[in-house]
Amino acid sequence: MSTITEELKPIRFSQKIGNDFNGTLKKRVRDYFKDNNISRFANANMVFKTIFMITLYFTPYFLMMFGVVTNVWLMTLCWIIMGIGIAGIGLSIMHDANHGAYSKNEKVNFWIGRVLNLVGGFAPTWNIQHNVLHHSYTNVLGYDEDVSPPISLLRFSPRDEYRKIQRFQFIYAWFFYGMMTLTWIVNKDFAQLYRYKKLGLTKTENEKFNRLLIELILSKIFYYSYILVLPILVLDVAWWMIPIFIVIMHFVAGIILAAIFQPAHVVNETEFPQPDANCSIENNWAIHQLQTTSNFAPRSRFLYWFIGGLNYQVEHHLFPNICHVHYKALSKIVKQTAQEFGIPYYSEPTFLSALANHTRMLKKLGKAA
Repeated sequence: MSTITEELKPIRFSQKIGNDFNGTLKKRVRDYFKDNNISRFANANMVFKTIFMITLYFTPYFLMMFGVVTNVWLMTLCWIIMGIGIAGIGLSIMHDANHGAYSKNEKVNFWIGRVLNLVGGFAPTWNIQHNVLHHSYTNVLGYDEDVSPPISLLRFSPRDEYRKIQRFQFIYAWFFYGMMTLTWIVNKDFAQLYRYKKLGLTKTENEKFNRLLIELILSKIFYYSYILVLPILVLDVAWWMIPIFIVIMHFVAGIILAAIFQPAHVVNETEFPQPDANCSIENNWAIHQLQTTSNFAPRSRFLYWFIGGLNYQVEHHLFPNICHVHYKALSKIVKQTAQEFGIPYYSEPTFLSALANHTRMLKKLGKAA
């Protein structure tokens, strides 16, 4: 299996290779903020977006709960919109906050990051999976869980074990993508919390395990109470329709999230490095990020706004502690610096071309080497 279950030795990146590139890039980015006299954190647009995304999620819920929407088909539409809201909250709000990029006030980052708990996820385990593992060890099999799927039906890295059934993954992978956030509310958060405890990773959250477990249990009780129990009691539909609505909501959210994150790393251009016997990767960490990450649709204003600037994944991976509202401006600096040092800067022109590239990669990985 490719999942992280037994042992996790820290990977060391080279301190000699690429330091000139890394130092030059960081200086130019610092100078950008200094010369323009702007903060690296959120601005007014980000605050508006926060209000909008939370409203997008909760408004359909309250319209149903207060009897404004009673038609079954309109209810279905409401749950679909809530699924879009989950994706919007995940991509545009809690993502920056949990990276410490929303505000210089850590309490603000903490509580906005906890909005994830309100929509069924769990911020502490997400932080470990995303911030600690994915961002530190991007595309490294057995470390980065985004390319180390828990089921053998999926293969996201050429270094992973090949199975014949995977030749159809370019078709059925989208079904599993749709299950992404649904697993949060079923078992994933609990399984991750215990696994991360075993690996010693829960310490990165500066909380004792028992406190994290209590927070997780209380979060799930609250979530199930308002998303499942109350609708069953209040809405004028058969009780069994509520779980169906919930599945629809999370399937929409999962598809959107996967469509944004997968084309950023699992495409034909990106690399999938592995550490040597000494747990070292002979590369600079910043160069590693450029080689394992791809942007897409840089001209799309809508995507840039709705998905939290994550069409600029290269900039996000290089500077995760900078709010996404600055990524577009920073992309010019990153691209120019990468070209000067002969380092690849991957970018697909459109969202559709990025999805097509990812699909081709799924097909490629579905064939024996």
